[in-house]
Amino acid sequence: MSTDLVSAGFEELKTPDQVDKALMQPGTVLCVVNSVCGCAAGAARPGAKMSLRGDKRPAKLVTVFAGVDTDAVNQARKHFLPYPPSSPAMAIFKDGKLVHFLERHHIEGRSADMIAENLMMAYEEFC
Repeated sequence: MSTDLVSAGFEELKTPDQVDKALMQPGTVLCVVNSVCGCAAGAARPGAKMSLRGDKRPAKLVTVFAGVDTDAVNQARKHFLPYPPSSPAMAIFKDGKLVHFLERHHIEGRSADMIAENLMMAYEEFC
């Protein structure tokens, strides 16, 4: 499940320090909170990968795995405030600031195409 995103070019973040460095850097970053649930497998991961097919895309792609890398996930969630903990989830940062966020309820029950379209519209605005 983690290699699904890694094989698409996402960097796995395993420590709080890695999370801080990645999310606070200049430019745009897509952070996917991966999980073992069905909506991660059926919509979140495929949607995240499909969103990268356009001309505009984040400069950096990262992922943390809920239930596996707890410290890294908890640190990422600090950057997602004021949004509550959610997995799966997707966040876009621009120059260290959270500019777009998809919570589980935005992912659950939606198709991978819908997730990709949502992200691609955000890329148009922020990337």
